[in-house]
Amino acid sequence: MEHVPTALAFAFGLITLLAVAIFCRAARYSGRTLAVLAAWLGLQGLVALRGFYTVANSLPPRPLALVAPPVLLMGLLFGTARGRRYLDGLHLPTLTLLHLVRIPVELVLYGLYVHQAVPELMTFAGRNWDILSGLSAPVVYYLVLRQKTLGAGWLLGWNFVALGLLLNIVTNALLAAPTPFQRFAFEQPNVAILHFPFNWLPAVVVPLVLLAHLAAIRQLWGAKRRASAGAAGRGSNFSGAELVS
Repeated sequence: MEHVPTALAFAFGLITLLAVAIFCRAARYSGRTLAVLAAWLGLQGLVALRGFYTVANSLPPRPLALVAPPVLLMGLLFGTARGRRYLDGLHLPTLTLLHLVRIPVELVLYGLYVHQAVPELMTFAGRNWDILSGLSAPVVYYLVLRQKTLGAGWLLGWNFVALGLLLNIVTNALLAAPTPFQRFAFEQPNVAILHFPFNWLPAVVVPLVLLAHLAAIRQLWGAKRRASAGAAGRGSNFSGAELVS
């Protein structure tokens, strides 16, 4: 995409690496996590640079290779005992702060819209309100996990709302991409995700943000159930304090 400034591509590359670094911290610097993410980054970078995703109207759509492997991996994590132990071991406060990357991601998306690489509906000027998740993440982190002014139920609710905002933009982005399933934005399709490094958005950044939500919801829901079980006759409070360490 010659019309997209190199600075914008460089900035997005740094944002992706930041998201990976924060998630690795949430995984308590697991060597296996770092190896998997590094290999996936390299593979997706190589495939995109070879122009694999720019072939339109193929069946199945080639952009499926961006999202299908992460979705399958998440299915394995939630579907196996070892995977669930991994999810339960992720550091909840760091998972919450990971959503800060959604702020610069939205700014990059707006830059891509200005340079005619994504439709307006994928920005905060259109149908994408995901930046609200990034802006509210540090507030929720501080009030629930640091000051404990609010109970963990607020963090659980925030994760559900922010997950909804994420699914909204993902749906719009997929239906705006130039594939046989495109439904709108024909005048300006979502072509950025077909090129390096912006293909890392659906392949790396979005899956990490999604997994952060799902893992947090799993941890918080489990803590809520344990608190409810222990509250019989004792009036225990669902604070989620056990998840902060």
